Amino acid sequence: MAKVDYYLCVVFYLGPTGGSLRGALERMSEETNVGGLLSSGSGEVWIYGISVGIGLAEEKQCEWVDSALVPQGEARGKAEKKKTVGRVEHSPKMKGLRFRLFNTQPGNKAALKEEERRRDREETGEWGGVGECDGKGIGVTVQRQRRRWYRDAAPVILNELNWTQALERVFIENRREDSSLRWQVFGSATGVTRYYPATPWRAPNKIDLYDVRRRPWYIQGASSPKDMVIIVDVSGSVSGLTLKLMKTSVVEMLDTLSDDDYVNVARFNEKADAVVPCFRTLVQANVRNKKIFKEAVMHMQAKGTTDYKSGFTFAFEQLLNESSAPRANCNKMIMMFTDGGEDRAQEIFEKYNWPNKTVRVFTFSVGQHNYDVTPLQWIACANKGYYFEIPSIGAIRINTQEYLDVLGRPMVLAGPKAKQVQWTNVYQDALGLGLVITGTMPVFNLTADTVSSQNQLILGVMGVDIAINEIKKKTPTYRLGANGYTFAIDPNGYVLLHPNLRPKIINFREPVTLDFLDAELEDSNKEEIRRQMIDGKSGQKKIKTLIKSVDERYIDEAMRTYTWTPVDGTDYSLGLVLPTYSENHIKANLSDQILQVQYFESLLPNSFESEGHVFIAPREYCNDLELSNNNTEFLLNFIALMEKVTPDSKQCDSLLLHNLILDTGIIRQLVDKVWKNKDLNTYGFLAVFAATDGGITRVFPNKAAETWEEDPEPFNASYYRRSLDNKGYIFRAPYRTARDELLNPENDTIGILVSTAVEITIGGKAIKPAVVGVKLDLEAWTDKFKILASNHTDNRQGSNTCGPNRGCEMDCEANSDDLLCYLIDDGGFLIMSNQKDDWNKVGMFFSDVDPYLMYALYNNSFYNRKQSFDYQSVCERMPNSEAGAAPRGVFVPTIADFVNLAWWTSAAAWSLFQQFIYGLAYHSWFVT
Repeated sequence: MAKVDYYLCVVFYLGPTGGSLRGALERMSEETNVGGLLSSGSGEVWIYGISVGIGLAEEKQCEWVDSALVPQGEARGKAEKKKTVGRVEHSPKMKGLRFRLFNTQPGNKAALKEEERRRDREETGEWGGVGECDGKGIGVTVQRQRRRWYRDAAPVILNELNWTQALERVFIENRREDSSLRWQVFGSATGVTRYYPATPWRAPNKIDLYDVRRRPWYIQGASSPKDMVIIVDVSGSVSGLTLKLMKTSVVEMLDTLSDDDYVNVARFNEKADAVVPCFRTLVQANVRNKKIFKEAVMHMQAKGTTDYKSGFTFAFEQLLNESSAPRANCNKMIMMFTDGGEDRAQEIFEKYNWPNKTVRVFTFSVGQHNYDVTPLQWIACANKGYYFEIPSIGAIRINTQEYLDVLGRPMVLAGPKAKQVQWTNVYQDALGLGLVITGTMPVFNLTADTVSSQNQLILGVMGVDIAINEIKKKTPTYRLGANGYTFAIDPNGYVLLHPNLRPKIINFREPVTLDFLDAELEDSNKEEIRRQMIDGKSGQKKIKTLIKSVDERYIDEAMRTYTWTPVDGTDYSLGLVLPTYSENHIKANLSDQILQVQYFESLLPNSFESEGHVFIAPREYCNDLELSNNNTEFLLNFIALMEKVTPDSKQCDSLLLHNLILDTGIIRQLVDKVWKNKDLNTYGFLAVFAATDGGITRVFPNKAAETWEEDPEPFNASYYRRSLDNKGYIFRAPYRTARDELLNPENDTIGILVSTAVEITIGGKAIKPAVVGVKLDLEAWTDKFKILASNHTDNRQGSNTCGPNRGCEMDCEANSDDLLCYLIDDGGFLIMSNQKDDWNKVGMFFSDVDPYLMYALYNNSFYNRKQSFDYQSVCERMPNSEAGAAPRGVFVPTIADFVNLAWWTSAAAWSLFQQFIYGLAYHSWFVT
């Protein structure tokens, strides 16, 4: 068979090799330079896949082949599973690569293995042959290579791998000096990533276009803050594919900006205007603003004629406008996207930019056209910029980020002054650490090309990742109480540490940005706190603020003390928030080991039947304690470990364990001296319970634990945290929406949770170490409610029957046919009703039960409404359930008698133990 030369069409991609590739190839048919190589910590390089198409060399047209290439080490095993597997080799006779197809049907396996053995024996030299593929013979001339066949095809990559290999010793030594280091990463300007320690790459299910130069940490570390105006030619000559390329290019350009940058985008033909009319000046390039820009850019339409002067005038006036609007005030630049033109707009540059040239101008020639590009090249070079060409979609990604190399030159020339550690926003780590922040430092080429010429290249960016979860572990969470917390913000006001930072949907390419004022319910005091923290100041302020409950159904008003200070060596600022009752905490000192054993016995499951079920907060009490989402399993793990170690063991947190023992003993005393002596049915209770700061929740009797649905960690339980912030009783029915299936009172026992905080004073210091409460039987307590809600005299004057023309006394029981009586909690949720038909709606927001009455209550100021928005997820519109500010609590003597608050404050209860009240010294938490 005659040998035939074929033209090769190659798409590089990183990702899994399984599945059909035809669809992916069709989508990427114009992309010829996508992807790159990745290196592990040991220097090993993998290409996860190459998809190839072949066509006749003379026609230079590709016929895509549904096949995949695999790493050399996996080739044989993969070949047996695929119908056709191709190999790519580099040929010095042809610029690029050549392709050979092998038939891997069962009958040809021996031939394939023989071919492999023959090739392994060869060192170099040309070889040819014929492989059968669906009856078609294809012969190819290829140049033999060793196992690392791809390296000669990428000498730049090979060079990067060689000179960065010495980093491995540095990485290992850094880890030896600081065991808390997680990922150490180097990203080069050519796209090579070297990280330590080595880990398998997490390839997505779709085509992997990972590029380290597009990661948030690299972008922030590789250049200084920027003020950028993007101007887009939308004249009539820009249409079809060219306009599509421009839109995509602008979107990719926006992705190279970080929150430290400011940007505006304008379109121009005979005149220029902003694509987003409400953005009259440069705005911060945060995720929200960039999304708005992208949506506006995709709706641009082409018409009119080109006038460069209008576009550049708009851009210069935006950049040089000395308004009070915030700016980066560092690099100023204009990015012009056009299909070409003859105008040089020289008079505009003379007016605005010469001779100082404070604004760089970058020009992009987009699409395939016959225009003279000399004017565009002149514009860029005359204004300290650069000229790029984007002829097809495959050139967009690389050419829209090359300008960063130009911006890196002043940093190189600045030398040590520019080599400072920069800390990033929070973002999702590509290697599985979750949310992280990264300390970055640029790497410069300080060699000289000649005696008088210094190199101006930025080689890449070094980074060290710190997981947000690791930072959380360093905070004294359990000493701050359930409603105390720490938080930290960056110079843009975005939180990197906050209990409400819980993104539900994460864009891998974008940082996670949640403003401090969006993380909390905004008010003027918090705006001032945010401003001072951004300015690097320290301070403290006690304010009355609104607090959203954990389940986001209630809003409470409470006092909080905010304390803040800058973190040395970073741009971050750290804050501490404490309620008054958490400014002191109990530190137990239980040295009596016999007493410890006695109270640990009450945690054993065999004691539950007589003393009630125990839930233990899943905290890291000891290093070797195995955590579990199943609380029963976790409790057993905890008991098993306590049989091997003591609370004072070095591997355990003695503070957590001593407080746990303290709370266990107190709750046991409460059970023995109070709860066991009461008949729950007499009071209409389904259960009685107590939860403590130490992490113990005991529910009595034991059978009540079967329907107990509260979080075993009291600090995460809504009833616990709300009880601490409110006086009196907190009522809470099982939450239901109008779309949920209605309850069935005939078959289901409906319980209403009623709780209140225990407040004690020791040595003049007030603390709230626990919450106690009961679970009411709805049916039993509805009769009590009818009596308590009625307001009739002893000698009834009015009729028992109510009507429009006659009065009646308010008797919720006798007049239940005509009189509607409701008990609604402070969040607007139905707790009780004298109408049995409404029992199946208990727990619903009252507007779903009786919208007209709820509207009347709102209009008469029984309830206020406070709107808040969740910027961390995309969710369906829900009925507003976040109303509050109604009088709380109904005096029910039997509940107070049963929980017996006086017992908690008695000397006998606390004299069993030695304890100390510790004040939180604010400055001690801010030592950096």
